[in-house]
Amino acid sequence: MKQTLINQSIVHLKKDQKLKILINKYPIPKFSPNENYFDALSKSIIYQQLSGKVAKIIYTRFLSLFKDKIPNPNQYLDITKSDLKGIGLSKQKIDYINHLSNFFIEKGNKIQFKTDSDQEIYRQLIAIKGIGQWTIDMFMMFTLCKTDILPIGDLGIKKAFKDLYNLKELPSESFMKEISLPWQPYRTIACCYLWMIVDDGDVW
Repeated sequence: MKQTLINQSIVHLKKDQKLKILINKYPIPKFSPNENYFDALSKSIIYQQLSGKVAKIIYTRFLSLFKDKIPNPNQYLDITKSDLKGIGLSKQKIDYINHLSNFFIEKGNKIQFKTDSDQEIYRQLIAIKGIGQWTIDMFMMFTLCKTDILPIGDLGIKKAFKDLYNLKELPSESFMKEISLPWQPYRTIACCYLWMIVDDGDVW
């Protein structure tokens, strides 16, 4: 995501007074497109249902299992389950990344996520065991760098809404969608600031 686009998004998001406070308090989010889609989706699976800090530790260990720390589906299938469990991966997530590895090995050069529509990306990824809407949202946000994703199923985002708007309980999906309408087309960037409330700045 180009810096000029991020700067434009910040100007737009500062129109929201609550977001303006966060933008002035926290650093500007950084986005690094990842051409290694297997790596990116493996990372999303690792981060499922974990705090950013814990997931980051496990993901760093995950990278250390690969030659030059570059995840590869063929190499992954050669790693023993005991080694994968040893870095903190659950049996379920090991299985999920197995399915992901097979997807990439079977599809090969046919994968064109950079040019596929959002709907086509969703159609392909949702068919892989272990990949749901949240994982696809993370992939869209941090790998493909799409600017207007609202991950309504993310617990951290829900907690941030609760804190930011002084709610007694976690918000409904309809509340989140309604509140975030003025943030379009930069809800991805807005969510990065929301995560900073609950994860001490450790977004991804």
